[in-house]
Amino acid sequence: MNGTRARLASDRIPTRFNVSIMLFMACLISYMLRVNMSVNILAMVQPVQSSSKQSVLEQRNSSASGESINQTIVGHSKIPDYGPRYNWSSHDQSIILGAYFYGYLISSLPAGIFAERFGGRNMVGLSLAFSALLTALTPLAADNGMWATIANRVALGILGGFLYPALHNLISKWAPPDEKGKFVSALMGGTFGTVITWPLVGVLIETLGWSFAFYIPAGIAAIAAVLWYIIVADSPATHPRIKSEEKDYIEKSLGDTISKSKLMPPIASLATSPPFLALLVLHFGNLWGLYFLITAAPKFMSEVLGFKLAKAGFLSALPYLARSLAAFLFGTIGDLLRKRSIMGVTAIRKSFCLFSHIIPGLFLVGLIYIGFDPYVCVAIITLSLGFNGASTMTNLQNSQDLAPNFAGTLYGIINFVGTSSGFISPILVAHFTVDQSTMDEWQYVFMIGAAAYIVPALIFVVFGSGQVQKWNEPKQAPATPEHS
Repeated sequence: MNGTRARLASDRIPTRFNVSIMLFMACLISYMLRVNMSVNILAMVQPVQSSSKQSVLEQRNSSASGESINQTIVGHSKIPDYGPRYNWSSHDQSIILGAYFYGYLISSLPAGIFAERFGGRNMVGLSLAFSALLTALTPLAADNGMWATIANRVALGILGGFLYPALHNLISKWAPPDEKGKFVSALMGGTFGTVITWPLVGVLIETLGWSFAFYIPAGIAAIAAVLWYIIVADSPATHPRIKSEEKDYIEKSLGDTISKSKLMPPIASLATSPPFLALLVLHFGNLWGLYFLITAAPKFMSEVLGFKLAKAGFLSALPYLARSLAAFLFGTIGDLLRKRSIMGVTAIRKSFCLFSHIIPGLFLVGLIYIGFDPYVCVAIITLSLGFNGASTMTNLQNSQDLAPNFAGTLYGIINFVGTSSGFISPILVAHFTVDQSTMDEWQYVFMIGAAAYIVPALIFVVFGSGQVQKWNEPKQAPATPEHS
């Protein structure tokens, strides 16, 4: 009886739901392997005094406690034994943290084309499997020096660069139009991966040592790669267990926006398309804010705000938890607006820029003027990145609007450009904090981040679009009408 009930329950679960869960898990694992270095590196290098001044949190507590609250991180003669420590300078650390994004940059551009030619399933599965291997080899690379560590991170970035364009290719084939917001929200698994990873590696470092903060995520990634191959197919037509009713529903809902033939991306049309170029700029602004916090938040939390390593990892993850939850909320609202024809697609994309970009930018400006209390700083950063969860209805979904046939290629191109922020921002932080790391130096970083959010949003409001473009199907001259 119990077996029958379980079978009936599984029959009621749509196959596309299982696929969306695996999209979420793939992003979660990818980010787990991407961001663990941001915390791990604090335990891999010699602790340094953040500045001649006390940290913000230390100033508030030293008079009462008589000692530094962040003594395990800076300004203390006893160095915790978390494993081998390396003499990597602040500049060296910025290169290591940015190395992933150099690799990511290399592969993200062709990744969409590869996904459209060879299918997204294998690209994601192989990316997860080999990323697990490289992560497990990171402690060995570190023992062999800084450049071996950089090479390891570049290779990991190359594998990671294939992931998101391939996932967008899968979404274009699996997601009915009025469910796209929820499917794209599944890509926030990466954000949730950050939420899990930073507290996890902080605890692993303080209990088992920093090497296990690489080994355990690598093991989790290997398991996820196996599950991926079991559950996911390139399209409903090739899935071995999907019901015919669901397959027909998905294919009918997508209509003729997805071509059955292999098409070459219209590169010349992309280069001269204002809606695409507006999306490109919008995505860059989004990734600047996201990658800046990925690479710099643990440093800011520990050196400026004075939190201990495990607590810095936990608090640094809070903004990502807010972003993940807000993404599903905004995605659901956007799908509802579209399904009920309350707003057109273009209106949804442009209006949600207020939440995904403009409000987050304003919060970063506010941080400069009112962020003198450490917990207020955490709250402001959490709200900023939380509102950015609305990007599921703006830059993260717009490539699906403009050209469903080339959604992977479009996302690969905008990710290629946007990823440059991932290695620019650590260098920028290192430049402003080379002598000391206080709020006085960080205010310039936050102001640049605010501009990177707000200016692209204004450009997209003027030039952006939610319509399928005429170059989605090269044989068709007119653009298709906007979906309500």
